[in-house]
Amino acid sequence: MGLLAKLLAQRIALGLLLLFLISIFIFAGTLLLPGDVAQQILGQTATPEALANLRAKLGVNEPPIDRYLTWLGGLLTGDLGTALTSGQNINEALFRRLANTFFLAFWAAIIAVPLAIFLGLLAVRFRDRWPDKLISASTLSTISMPEFVIGYILMFILGVKLRWFSPTAVGYRPDADLLSRLDSIAIPIMVLTLVVLAHMMRMTRAAILNVMQSAYIETAELKGLSTFTVIRKHAFPNAISPVVNVVMLNLAYLVVGVVVVEVVFVYPGLGQYLVDHVTKRDIPVVQACGIIFATIYIGLNLVADLISILTNPRLRHPK
Repeated sequence: MGLLAKLLAQRIALGLLLLFLISIFIFAGTLLLPGDVAQQILGQTATPEALANLRAKLGVNEPPIDRYLTWLGGLLTGDLGTALTSGQNINEALFRRLANTFFLAFWAAIIAVPLAIFLGLLAVRFRDRWPDKLISASTLSTISMPEFVIGYILMFILGVKLRWFSPTAVGYRPDADLLSRLDSIAIPIMVLTLVVLAHMMRMTRAAILNVMQSAYIETAELKGLSTFTVIRKHAFPNAISPVVNVVMLNLAYLVVGVVVVEVVFVYPGLGQYLVDHVTKRDIPVVQACGIIFATIYIGLNLVADLISILTNPRLRHPK
């Protein structure tokens, strides 16, 4: 096995091992949640006998190791189980919500990634001059504020005062036409874009500046090429690996970190689904959402690692 194939195999194996370990932590964490799903279903006036009968029916009294092995076996076969509070198949509800989350994250990424790369290139072109300082100050101010603060500010200004967009995503319908769906999530998209924009822009700027110190960049400048041409044709292509890494990390955040944004805007995504069932102490749903989020995050990080390996000339062409 060549060095490249060996590194790829190692990354994939480590990703699977990490996912297994996270499944243990997710299961253990749900056991520590206070409250009782039987109490949530029957209410505060339920008798001890009724609570005991329902717990036995739901299987929450079984030993934790047995419940974990049953859950793990279901994961390996693609069966996420049944919601305790509604009796609904988790697979159907969860993947419907996941599609909504992907829709929100996709449009945020479509705007954020090209804009971050463009602003990074612009900041390098005007390094230490007012455009660079303005871009850095603006993006740092947005990343310094929590998502819910940015969300409420944009909701008030754009949704309530100016009435340009719907202030919440209550009216979001997956079966509506594209323009209607985008109108209902315009402000959540802006919030997510502002949150991830600064990190991607600054990492793009740092990666390009690091490459700009190379000898071949000086040679290109001595040939009389313009600064922007040198950055675009020589510096940026050689800075792709770290840029791809930070883009993948932020794409993972766009999917996994949307919980706050979905709750603020009442958006019917996976994050809102998770929060609703944490409140109900519906452990199988919480576990399913947790493992899906973990799989997406690890998967995108794994893709970033693989791209970094594949784009490394020293690994593709070993001596």
